[in-house]
Amino acid sequence: MMADGERSVRLLCGNADADAAVAGPWGGGEGDGGGGGGGIAVPIRGVNAGIMDEQVLSLVFRALNWDPQALCVVARVSRRLRAVVERVLWRELCVSRAPRMVAALSGTSEVVAGPGRIGGGWPALAKLLFFCCGAAGAAVPGHFAPVSRFSKTSGRSFLSRRCAGDLLYVSDPCEHAVAGAADDVGAYRGVFRGFMRSLTRAFLVGHRAPLEPRVRCPYCGARVWSMTAAGLAPRSACRRLGANEGRLQYFVCVSGHLHGSCWLARLSSSEGEHGADFDSDDKEDGGHVKL
Repeated sequence: MMADGERSVRLLCGNADADAAVAGPWGGGEGDGGGGGGGIAVPIRGVNAGIMDEQVLSLVFRALNWDPQALCVVARVSRRLRAVVERVLWRELCVSRAPRMVAALSGTSEVVAGPGRIGGGWPALAKLLFFCCGAAGAAVPGHFAPVSRFSKTSGRSFLSRRCAGDLLYVSDPCEHAVAGAADDVGAYRGVFRGFMRSLTRAFLVGHRAPLEPRVRCPYCGARVWSMTAAGLAPRSACRRLGANEGRLQYFVCVSGHLHGSCWLARLSSSEGEHGADFDSDDKEDGGHVKL
């Protein structure tokens, strides 16, 4: 898949250097009147050339099944392509890969009618769908996660009773073996709908919960609250994750992104066979990319 993505990038950019290649579709240099490149450099009366180019890029990446790694490659080509990726293509990737989740988060019943705004922005949500944050406390680095599953049912397990009215999606834990440790570490992430108006944020602000001085959100870079320190980490979260009691911590940033880690309890064979499962209509696949 990456070979196809890189081939498509080369077709988009040509053999010239990146800035010169991009100048054609976007109308040349900043002050040359659009004559610096090929493509549609000459202004066309009554036509918005920028929108046309965004549509072409959308068609290309739709053919690539919205490969997030190919999108990252294109975003590094030039500032102009990066702007298009951040303004349009990350949103389209999220809508394509997690349509029900995006519809719920944006408060729209039909994604095809146009998703609304997402707290923290579409680039951050796209990263959250495909990037495991790892576990800094256990020296587990973050990594690309080609397959992820997010669930509202899991999210409810992370909400205290006083905040039960909030909507939160949380992923299954990504399991990591740690050298010298008997148990595995599980890293997970999630996102609130309408966090600025949520009961969780109201509690944190109303009780003047302090922001963590040394931890930042791995998805948008914003400051975070420790939900464990604020007393908002219910025991149901440990049970949902299969984590050892008292060995779970997670953070929520001011934009509503959640990330955390836990030490996973070892299950017996009978527990593994009859463990909890998600309702089929509540599962939301975050995406799958073949490398």
